[in-house]
Amino acid sequence: MNDATQTALRPAPDVVFNQTPPLVDIDLFSTDAALIDALAREGVVSANAELAGIGADLGRAEIADLARLANQSTPMLKSFDACGNRVDRIEFHPAWHELMKGIVGRGFHASPWVEPAQGKPAGAHVIRAAGYLMQARVEQGTLCPTTMTYGAIAAMRRDPWLASTWIPKLLSRQYDARDMPFAAKRGGLVGMGMTEKQGGSDVRANTSIAERTSDGSYRLTGHKWFFSAPQCDAHLVSAYVSDAIEGGLSCFFVPRFEPDGTKNAVHLQRLKDKPGNRSNASSEVEFHGAWGHLLGEEGRGVPTILEMGTYTRLDCVIGTAGMMREAVVQAIHHARHRSAFGRKLVDQPLMRTVLADLAIESEAATALAMRLVHAFDHQDDEAETLFRRVMTPASKFWVCKRGPELAAEAMEVLGGNGYVEEGPLARIYREMPVNSIWEGSGNIMCLDVLRALSRSSRTAEILIAELDAQRGKNDAYDAAAERFLDSLRRRDGDEASARYLTQGLVVLVQGALLLKSGSAVMAEAFCATRLGAGDTAWGAVFGVSAGVAAQPILDRAWPERA
Repeated sequence: MNDATQTALRPAPDVVFNQTPPLVDIDLFSTDAALIDALAREGVVSANAELAGIGADLGRAEIADLARLANQSTPMLKSFDACGNRVDRIEFHPAWHELMKGIVGRGFHASPWVEPAQGKPAGAHVIRAAGYLMQARVEQGTLCPTTMTYGAIAAMRRDPWLASTWIPKLLSRQYDARDMPFAAKRGGLVGMGMTEKQGGSDVRANTSIAERTSDGSYRLTGHKWFFSAPQCDAHLVSAYVSDAIEGGLSCFFVPRFEPDGTKNAVHLQRLKDKPGNRSNASSEVEFHGAWGHLLGEEGRGVPTILEMGTYTRLDCVIGTAGMMREAVVQAIHHARHRSAFGRKLVDQPLMRTVLADLAIESEAATALAMRLVHAFDHQDDEAETLFRRVMTPASKFWVCKRGPELAAEAMEVLGGNGYVEEGPLARIYREMPVNSIWEGSGNIMCLDVLRALSRSSRTAEILIAELDAQRGKNDAYDAAAERFLDSLRRRDGDEASARYLTQGLVVLVQGALLLKSGSAVMAEAFCATRLGAGDTAWGAVFGVSAGVAAQPILDRAWPERA
């Protein structure tokens, strides 16, 4: 070949080839077989058409660009106005407000709390969770005030004053970002502040004090080390009543404005500089005689906090499952377009093994999340209530631990292109750890699992019944169930084994769900890789398991026509 021929075949420096096109303008619902099957498994298909519309909207290129902008231009604290008056205001990029407008408009912050007479559908928590999962694929910082409002309403609705004056407007689907007294707004959001410098997850180590006043309200003095999201219209806050410190922690509803319309004395000190969740504002605050309304009984704040925390923990599971789904889709999409060493990445056996393993993990997370939400829709059922109590912390522990590993592996599929901020994987990778940390770290979740099992023998019976219902369908599953039950008996109440037991429980429940209904291919692959032995045995990293047919798994996870 002469020099002239070589020059003709050599592309110009500015010619772009062998790059993966952006994955935009897609339907996030209709292409997600795992989510569609999960809805059917939980008996909720009435909202599929509505969810398909949401999925198509969230998959638009314009929404992806809003997510990029909201994370690129992070919130700023404005403590004072030009005249020196304290305003404690957060300034956001307009993209943040557009994303929040969509979230509130879809009801992800409050829709399950609407009364049936007002149009609440059967399976309202499951329907909302399916939408929330798709929202999590797009942008994650906006989920923080969304989730906190969802959880706060669960606690607030038991208070007559809040139920009549606040909750009706919180149920509104109008997003109102104006910093003004709540009574004048069209809608609102609620945040929370429990953690202090010295306490971390141990909220009983708090030092904030609440003084009773003659009109029945309280005045709070103290601080919060994490106060999210400070732009919300009110926050649920923990403090000890000054003359009843020995009686236990209390929970208070602290609005941004006092009932007379003056700004409440909640002083924002600074915003947290976080590795992820950057579009959202998290802050440190001090209370200088801030007005508060007692929520629940004095000294009984922890049960109130835990009621709200149960729902925020649930959203940690759903949100992580959503991010896992997006990471897998991005990885498969890239592998189908990128060539290396003479062939497409997706045609290379080892890469196919890795991608299939990621897809299996993602589908199992989706199935578990939706099964868990089903229990929240049936709280009048004893079995579902006990299942929820043990499986909420168990699911949060496991799914939120697997999320960062999966995101890192998916990013590696893209190589350097996955590590830069032009695409969503870098943001997803940075976002993943917060769901494991927030609302109780892994150890706390596993200890909660032990507590749930110890409170009632019925809890173990219900779990065993859930697992036994799928016996006889898969040898690997049957053997793993026997090993787990034996371990449960031998390690009963052993704190040092709490993570081991929790992992075994969650993986078995995932296997049972996939065996129950859905894709036989995916169920067999899950049991072979997560519960089996031999060549298909589960490895320490994704892609170690061999011998599973990858093509049908990849076709299900992300159809080529998509």
